[in-house]
Amino acid sequence: MAMTNPFQFIQQVRAEVSKVVWPSRREVMLTTLMVLAIATLTAIFFSLVDLAIRSGLTAILNIAG
Repeated sequence: MAMTNPFQFIQQVRAEVSKVVWPSRREVMLTTLMVLAIATLTAIFFSLVDLAIRSGLTAILNIAG
């Protein structure tokens, strides 16, 4: 693989970065809020599943013991 000289590399990097479409502040805020909401809902769901499993196992062990 041929080595690119540092000047050409920097030019290529700048050319690629200029093609990037950066999100607006509004888009960043909306996606951040969506991620936080989904993470919260997921945490609540798994907490409820954990509580149900723990209650079920406790009931089974109390009946058996």
